[in-house]
Amino acid sequence: MRKILDAIMADDAAEAGGLPIPDSYRAATVHADEVDMFHGLTSEEKDPRRSLHIEEVPTPSLGPGEVLVAVMAGSINYNTVWTSIFEPLPTFVFLQRYGKTSPLARRHDLPYHVVGSDLAGVVVRVGEGVNAWRPGDHVVAHCSSVELEHPDGHGDTMLDPEQRIWGFETNFGGLAELALVKANQLMPKPAHLTWEEAAASGLVNSTAYRQLVSRNGARMKQGDTVLIWGASGGLGSYATQLALNGGVTPVCVVSSSEKAEICRRMGAELIIDRKAEDYRFWTDEHAQNPKEWRRFGAHIRELTGGDDPDIVFEHPGRETFGASVFVAKRGGTIVTCASTSGFEHSYDNRYLWMNLKRIIGSHFANYREAWEANRLIVRGKIHPTLSKVYPLSETGQAAHEVHGNAHQGKVGVLCLAPVEGLGVRDHELRERLLSQINRFRHP
Repeated sequence: MRKILDAIMADDAAEAGGLPIPDSYRAATVHADEVDMFHGLTSEEKDPRRSLHIEEVPTPSLGPGEVLVAVMAGSINYNTVWTSIFEPLPTFVFLQRYGKTSPLARRHDLPYHVVGSDLAGVVVRVGEGVNAWRPGDHVVAHCSSVELEHPDGHGDTMLDPEQRIWGFETNFGGLAELALVKANQLMPKPAHLTWEEAAASGLVNSTAYRQLVSRNGARMKQGDTVLIWGASGGLGSYATQLALNGGVTPVCVVSSSEKAEICRRMGAELIIDRKAEDYRFWTDEHAQNPKEWRRFGAHIRELTGGDDPDIVFEHPGRETFGASVFVAKRGGTIVTCASTSGFEHSYDNRYLWMNLKRIIGSHFANYREAWEANRLIVRGKIHPTLSKVYPLSETGQAAHEVHGNAHQGKVGVLCLAPVEGLGVRDHELRERLLSQINRFRHP
């Protein structure tokens, strides 16, 4: 790996692609024999630092249509947190199920799981039938792994019955020195970004794009008002940027004055600090509080001059979903994914049914949506929201921060990259955009 890294640092594509691939590499993993280690603990008490290991693992064989990438940097997504605390179920269930589908897929069914659903790096090997990419290419990867052997996936690949999230429902993910991906996961790395900046956006930017912009999501249009939960977080920070970039008024919901200030730096003006306002949408574990929904809705109207949200960008789930359905405008849309506060949602159906509202479920993005979302970053229209970077050896700490909501924007991980700040090719564009790129890092 040292020789591969030296070739990458020298920007020698031919050398990087011609070097031998090592038999093993360092990776962040969870272990199948530890899935019960948190038994009896609440979700909040489960600590990713205990379950995530950094170890040498064997390099997987390369199959047709696949690519081996030397990973310079990755990032933490909430699916890595779920993997590390074995919720809602251990990911080895996914790997075992995938392993039964074909001899090639059997490689993924292992007693360890290499995690991570983002990467920025350099192609070092391509499998049979790969023509669009070659060794030396600087790439990022989206996380949708599809087989496309069923007709349902050919209108929208996310409907393919064999669609999986790479690094979560498959093995050999991006929090490692090497990663195995399908060729149709790759996209060009934005040339004005460092490795760690480029690795921050893939999953969350693509997810937000499908939720808000795509015809498969809410079809956001100019003039809309969009309520964005967790607007300074990993997913919400991209939703906020997409709204502002698309002529839309975001109403940003955050949980601290510091996070409110970050939204202002992105250009948002209408902000609700729900902790400062002490919103309590549940009176106890079993009952919600409609009075708080009404108070929240009145606050939104006060900020917007009387408008209810055309779209509610939902991802907290159980804690907020009842309020989201209530505050959406008549005929409005609640578009939902993730459910980081709980998967079992409840709401008063009268406010949905009688006011002709819609709930749309949205899951990651297809290749076209991911490509379009990445193109916005390549062109400098949307910017990474990286706030902090850890070395691969401290992946557990990075996941712990995300699990505890102690972060802002995205948390990055250096894999092969020895230090931050490497990988920039377009210095002119970077210089023009530097203040936007650093919004989450420097006040």
